[in-house]
Amino acid sequence: MDPFTHALSGALLARAAAPARQSQLTQPSGALKLPLHLQVATGFGAAAFPDLDFALRLIDTLTYLNWHQGPTHSLLMLPLWAWLIAWSCSRLSRGKYTWRQFFLPACLGLAIHIAGDLVTSYGLMLFAPFSTERYSLPLAFVIDPWFSLIIIAGLLASWLFPDKKTAAIAALTGLTGYILLLWLLHDQAHDFANQHAKPIPHARISVLPQPLSPFHWKIIIRHNEGYHIAHINLIKKADLLLGNQNQWLFPRMAAAYRPIAENNWQFIKQFGENPAQANTIRQAWLDPAFEPFRSFSKYPVLQRVDQTETGLCYWFYDLRFKFPELPPSFIFGICRQNHKSDWQMVRHRGLFYID
Repeated sequence: MDPFTHALSGALLARAAAPARQSQLTQPSGALKLPLHLQVATGFGAAAFPDLDFALRLIDTLTYLNWHQGPTHSLLMLPLWAWLIAWSCSRLSRGKYTWRQFFLPACLGLAIHIAGDLVTSYGLMLFAPFSTERYSLPLAFVIDPWFSLIIIAGLLASWLFPDKKTAAIAALTGLTGYILLLWLLHDQAHDFANQHAKPIPHARISVLPQPLSPFHWKIIIRHNEGYHIAHINLIKKADLLLGNQNQWLFPRMAAAYRPIAENNWQFIKQFGENPAQANTIRQAWLDPAFEPFRSFSKYPVLQRVDQTETGLCYWFYDLRFKFPELPPSFIFGICRQNHKSDWQMVRHRGLFYID
């Protein structure tokens, strides 16, 4: 999810978990109770905290890409991060409230951040630092307006009725229902992929959520060194999807996701369409200099070959980050000046800042 939606979800969960009323200002022990607004603010901040791994971009882009959603998104490290946040909040209150009072909303904020990223396709290192294996249940696109609007509606209603937490609980229930809907749509897209993959030996199927609509999905079926790809829209009315090049960007993007009935598949080879070059490109791909990109990429594919008098470059991108009507993000090349020089990895600046 995007950072702002993450933070709002933490505030919503903290509000839902807080007592319905806080008429008394002190606990039976005589200590001050943590006010509702501080519980919500702690949930907000804690839910934003895991994306501080964005600072890894100061090292380089691939370090960030390989470690994003890593230790800061670990279930095993959640108590440590929650204590750090709670201790910091206590210090900011100048000791007026103990770290223990901030600990629960901090845990809730971190937990809902992890849950929100788990349903996207990037993958989380849930058991870091003991394992770098990534886990994901790809149901939602990283920017999902419906997901965000449900959270915003719950927070607005909670603000209008501060003595009741019913609105926050209702919004969380709505989020759960929306995720269940996405799960059903994912299964429907996966069934369509299974039908296409039946005659393909050793096929590996991936179904990825796409932008603009919960009905948009990208299907990637890997077979040896190639990919069968389809962009589908699970709404069956084709007349709703027609577009032309004179339309704005978003309508053109939406038009690229076609009804299942059209069976609109394409096949892309990982190392390009020229068989004479494939082996050479494969050898360059396997060079140790390109290992950071190999570690990051899940569905790598050759974008182009640049060969000039001054050098040779093979440029690759990951199919996860290619959307209709937009250039791919995170393009990296394996390049050298001549056949005697060493291969070097080169980053290609993309359309977006994150590239």
